[in-house]
Amino acid sequence: MRTSGNTGRVWFITGAGRGLGRAFAQAALAAGDRVAVAARTTGPLEELAAAHPGRVLPLGMDVTDREAVSAAVAEAVGHFGRLDIVINNAGTLSMGMVEEFTEAEARAHLDVNFFGALWASQAVMPTLREQGSGHIVQISSIAALGGFPSTGLYSAGKFALEGLSEALAMEAARFGVKVSIVQPGGYWTDLYTAMHRTTPLEAYAPLRAEMEEQFAENSVDSDPALAAQALLALVDSDEPPLRLLLGSVAYDLAFDMTHRRMDAWAAWEQVSRAAEHAIPAPS
Repeated sequence: MRTSGNTGRVWFITGAGRGLGRAFAQAALAAGDRVAVAARTTGPLEELAAAHPGRVLPLGMDVTDREAVSAAVAEAVGHFGRLDIVINNAGTLSMGMVEEFTEAEARAHLDVNFFGALWASQAVMPTLREQGSGHIVQISSIAALGGFPSTGLYSAGKFALEGLSEALAMEAARFGVKVSIVQPGGYWTDLYTAMHRTTPLEAYAPLRAEMEEQFAENSVDSDPALAAQALLALVDSDEPPLRLLLGSVAYDLAFDMTHRRMDAWAAWEQVSRAAEHAIPAPS
């Protein structure tokens, strides 16, 4: 576990202009580290740099642009000389029933939530491999624990990110590089106010009303600073977990859904096992 006296790590954080990304950057700076902060809009990043002279590198970057991501990573490495912690935080929220999404809406959503993290992970790996160290943290979501009405595309992007990250964790481990998946519950950011909504189909009006009522009654949203403190504990650990749940709602839901899946698998065990019997390779 790193102590507060051992400072000087270099962070690269996407989506750092607001919300959780900004809270992560502020926590890293409070710990004495240096930070390359990337976002589409650089105004908030410049403010952060002005408040911490010499310790913040603001980078204008669109995570959906693979070349721009590679260029931003190269600039960060050239400026600081290394990378230690990479936080793939940039993301967006698109709400709507699966049937309602247009092709353009679906692709635009996955371009940010999945491909953006893929491009950043690919861009930083050569530096981390050469160093023989580093920690990539993928900011996923409680929505990756399961699909729910109106969150299908959001869950799809996070499911894809987690599958990618599990593979990356095994690939990167042989080079001394760690990968963690963080699954936050609700936090008071502008994720909800800035989210995209599909054009609603009347057929789903009753279901939509039920889901909105559930969200209103069961939502627990916290201060992003709490997520940032949890992130510091994660990156300070000598043996960070592959997955970290943030919040009691996410924690309880993870166990509940896992138990339900295990019960269903067990109930269908006979059918599952009967579907496998080794035979010689076809000629």
